[in-house]
Amino acid sequence: MQELPGIVITGASGRMGQMLIKTVSDSDKVRLVGAVEREGHDWVGRDVGEVMGGAALGVTVTDQPLEAFAKAQAVIDFTAPAATIAFAKLAAQARAVHVIGTTGMTEEDIAQLEPCARHAVIVRAGNMSLGVNLLTKLTQKVAAALDEDFDIEVIEAHHHHKVDAPSGTALMLGEAAAEGRGVNLADVSDRARDGITGARKKGDIGFSVIRGGDIVGEHDVLFAAAGERIVLRHQATDRAIFARGAVKAAIWGQDQKPGEYDMFDVLGL
Repeated sequence: MQELPGIVITGASGRMGQMLIKTVSDSDKVRLVGAVEREGHDWVGRDVGEVMGGAALGVTVTDQPLEAFAKAQAVIDFTAPAATIAFAKLAAQARAVHVIGTTGMTEEDIAQLEPCARHAVIVRAGNMSLGVNLLTKLTQKVAAALDEDFDIEVIEAHHHHKVDAPSGTALMLGEAAAEGRGVNLADVSDRARDGITGARKKGDIGFSVIRGGDIVGEHDVLFAAAGERIVLRHQATDRAIFARGAVKAAIWGQDQKPGEYDMFDVLGL
């Protein structure tokens, strides 16, 4: 019987890291073979299950990512841009599928992934959930069907710990709306409104950001014209949906050639 794909989780102590560890540990399709934390973290050298407050999982948290990646078929990474770029280089060395859910990456950051994708599969998405990826496709289609008489606003809400804004998902939705309209998001993005800003510019795609409490993730795409509004909405109530999507991507990546992919590829959308 073929052994299940081994998965390493980076940023093990984080909110998503712990959810990913639980999801992988509970799965009958993959197995947890590594958990990575930064050097000096107090989890390093301890069983990841025990430091999470549960039973031992037989996986010791390490600060040596390459050693961990070498034992794995896939790495799931929801960390920070600088860490993700470093992990991409190591995953490429190990020829491990690198599933990236890290948000806040700039175009320059993303460009640094390209050389790594020549040697390994990279699946990167601003959001790993099925529902959000369907919402993205719907946003593109609605934007393509409506003219500039409809203003587009992407409204997102997250917990007060989130450090980047707009969210990766909001930007993904903005890109979809821009693609539907046949424009470049960078040319029409409106992210800052404070004081006397003047009237809204026709054709702009706006972003509104809410941070508070323990909101997992809420995204609305508003199409507003004189006399009518269309609202496309996705609400996440459990971050396990992102973890399940990431595991699905890690499994899917096993059969692919080196290159850069996204969740549309994984889900066949």
